[in-house]
Amino acid sequence: MRFVVLGLAAGACLQFGQAFAGDAVFDNLKPIDVEAADPEFVADMFGPWAISDSSGGKHCNVVLKRDQTIGGMEIELAPACAATFPVLGDITAWRLLEGWAIDLVDAERKTRIRFDTPDDIYVAYPETDGIFTIQPIPRD
Repeated sequence: MRFVVLGLAAGACLQFGQAFAGDAVFDNLKPIDVEAADPEFVADMFGPWAISDSSGGKHCNVVLKRDQTIGGMEIELAPACAATFPVLGDITAWRLLEGWAIDLVDAERKTRIRFDTPDDIYVAYPETDGIFTIQPIPRD
C-alpha cells in the first residue's frame, strides 16, 4: 500500500511540477514610493530605455512612464518589440521596486521579467527570449 501512495505522489509531482517549472520565483520586493524617494534618482528612471540581448544585436526601445495603470506604471513599447522578444507582447506595465529593481508586468499583474543591478547594469531575471539587460537611452 505504501508503494501505491508513493507512486501516486511521485506521479502527481511529475505531472504538476511540469506546469510550474517555467514560472520564475521572484523575491517579494516592495514598490518604491516615487513621491517620497530621492527626486534625482526617480527622475532618471522615467523616459526612454533599451532592452537588449547579451550581444546587443537585438534590441527594443521602451519608454518607462510615471503615470499609474493597472499593475504598475505605464510602459510604451516600440511596435517591433514583440517580434524581437515575444514575451514583450504580453507586457502592459512596469514597477519600480526597492533596491531600484524594475519589473515588467503582464495584464494579469504577474511579473514576467525582473531587472536587477548586481553591478552597474540592469540584468534580466529570468533571461527570457534572449533578453539580457535594460539600459537608459542617453538624453540629449
